[in-house]
Amino acid sequence: MKAVILAAGEGKRMHPLTYTRPKVMLPIANKPIVEHLLIEMKEAGIKDFTFIVGYHGETIREHFGDGDRWGIKIEYVSQRKQLGTAHALKLVEKFMDDKFILANGDVLVGAQDIGKVLTKDTITLSLIEAQDTRDLGVVETAGDRIKGIYEKTADPPSNLVNTGIYLLTEEIFPAIDKTRESPRGEYELTDSLQMLLSEGQDLSWVIIDHWLDVSYPWDLLTANESLMKSTNLENLGIIEDNVVIKGQVSIGKGTVVRSNSYIIGPVVIGENCEIGPSCYIRPSTAIGDNCHIGSAVEIKNSIIMRNSKIPHHNYIGDSIIGEGCNFGAGTKIANLRLDKMDITAGDIDTKRRKLGAIVGDGVQTGINASINVGSLIGDHTFIGPGAIAKGVLLPNSIVL
Repeated sequence: MKAVILAAGEGKRMHPLTYTRPKVMLPIANKPIVEHLLIEMKEAGIKDFTFIVGYHGETIREHFGDGDRWGIKIEYVSQRKQLGTAHALKLVEKFMDDKFILANGDVLVGAQDIGKVLTKDTITLSLIEAQDTRDLGVVETAGDRIKGIYEKTADPPSNLVNTGIYLLTEEIFPAIDKTRESPRGEYELTDSLQMLLSEGQDLSWVIIDHWLDVSYPWDLLTANESLMKSTNLENLGIIEDNVVIKGQVSIGKGTVVRSNSYIIGPVVIGENCEIGPSCYIRPSTAIGDNCHIGSAVEIKNSIIMRNSKIPHHNYIGDSIIGEGCNFGAGTKIANLRLDKMDITAGDIDTKRRKLGAIVGDGVQTGINASINVGSLIGDHTFIGPGAIAKGVLLPNSIVL
């Protein structure tokens, strides 16, 4: 069985985090989204992968190589223009056998659920019940067959959403050849599947038990919290005297945790980090490689990407900090409105009562800078000493 992984898209709704990387390479629990998927697929028995890459595809190629580190085989096909999922799949037609798995590279599902799809012999969609179907593809079923497929409809006929894991056969390719451009200017796989339905072909479906949808940056925090519940206790670093560690905490090779630091798991800390002295790291925090978390710093429920420095008297709560950031002493990120209402980021209701900031790569702050709740800070923004940043800031902004 071969698997095709769709990994060519940018993920514009994930800005500012996707200015420099594709969505599938955003980290959750210190691994890219697509790496979690790959590991689960391998556990389900799949070892032959074709990645369709495009936007910043070099980051995927450099990270995964030929797959040898994971005990699998990976080949790459480039989608030079991102013209939709059907267009992407057409690029690999000649490489596919009669039956294969197709997966969106930004979905998180488990090996057991992937196994359910593998048992099928006809074209099959994996579905899950959802309370909120906004921005999701909805599927209507009749018995063990699919009746209709709907993309982001205002009046959905069911609460069953398409999770983006498919069992496909060679019958999909003639339908792709006849698929027309959608109103979004793309060639959509769901249109090809709907065409098969219109021609009288039966499509099957399976219900899966667990699925994490990552549509907006703050969804990474929910996924991070969920995946870190299964964090394995692993200490490959150096822990000095008087450090308190509670719960499941993973510490990477070459990392030093200095005296009087207090860490409550689940927490994942990467390699070659300097942690402390006297810092407080709270649950559901993931810290990437080569980071510095210094004295009197408190971090909770956050993702800190590699090579970032948060060294003196800082507070980071319910936030995502990009790569190569440097926060001046006393920089604080607010994560709760005074009226305790849900937080809006840009013009989107996040439905989160607590949310700090989404900070792009290479952002610098001066001493005692403040960042307000729900702020989206573009790459290489400079926030001066004592300044207050809020709202949406484009890359290379200056706040004084």
